[in-house]
Amino acid sequence: MTGVPEPSTNNTTATPGPNETTAAWPQDLSVWATAQSTGPVQRRGRYVQQSVKHPARMLPAIAAHAVRSYTQPGDLVFDPMCGIGTTLVEAIHAGRDAIGVEYESRWSDIADANITHAHRHGATGRGSVIRGDATRLTALLPAALQGQVSLVVTSPPYGPTVHGLVRPGTDGVAKFDNRYGEDKGNLAYRSSLAGLVDGFTDILRGCHALLRPAGVVVVTARPWRKRGELVDLPSAVLAAGTAAGFIPLERCVALLAAVRGGQLIARPSFFQLQQVRKARAGGVPMHLIAHEDVLVLGKPQPPEPGTEVVA
Repeated sequence: MTGVPEPSTNNTTATPGPNETTAAWPQDLSVWATAQSTGPVQRRGRYVQQSVKHPARMLPAIAAHAVRSYTQPGDLVFDPMCGIGTTLVEAIHAGRDAIGVEYESRWSDIADANITHAHRHGATGRGSVIRGDATRLTALLPAALQGQVSLVVTSPPYGPTVHGLVRPGTDGVAKFDNRYGEDKGNLAYRSSLAGLVDGFTDILRGCHALLRPAGVVVVTARPWRKRGELVDLPSAVLAAGTAAGFIPLERCVALLAAVRGGQLIARPSFFQLQQVRKARAGGVPMHLIAHEDVLVLGKPQPPEPGTEVVA
């Protein structure tokens, strides 16, 4: 039988030591407390100021938790849609090496600036960004990288409808910094969820070739609402991963709310609040989404020599 990676202990309760309580260690929980401070606070001084312009920035604490959980110092981390380079910055601060691919030159330039900024502030890992189309990874990246990556951390694009910043004015609310770019070849502008998933499947197939045996892919995704109906992006990502040859290992939760005194302190976006308020005004008991799904996928290990493979 083909071997598969052993799942990590992120969804189990840890065994306490002799002087510890029976509560689970935070790093061993499937719920990641990644929003104890806000996104701006997490980035302050760690990222260049222009980073705020990107419409869909991953929380640094999410990337940092994934890097700590699934790699060792010196490992190679990869993000095929790196944006402003959050995955790369957190990886090199943790003593890992990192490579990213970004379609839009505006964001790849900022990712480069963030890597330089990280090195100036003590990051020891090496980092680089390649400008290009992640749906063609095997043609874009050197063949020498195949089988060398330990961890992929990324998030699929959501398009311009659920991201961006807002500014209230006399004529209503103005939306800005809500576009990835103007190039309609960007995966974010696929016209349907099916088209988005097809492109993301191509990206994951490229990641499969880059990953070492037993390597891990961590994808963060959250559902969104379209005309009031829930679009289940996490399940679509899971289907893309299995189609690309990966095996599901874990499904965790990365909080987008702080935990204070046993209570969740939500930090919803304007768009989330707007959706929920409209739904409740119409009699629909909709709730705020206060987390991202974290899908952890594994690359199967090749069978040992002489091992019979059962179809």
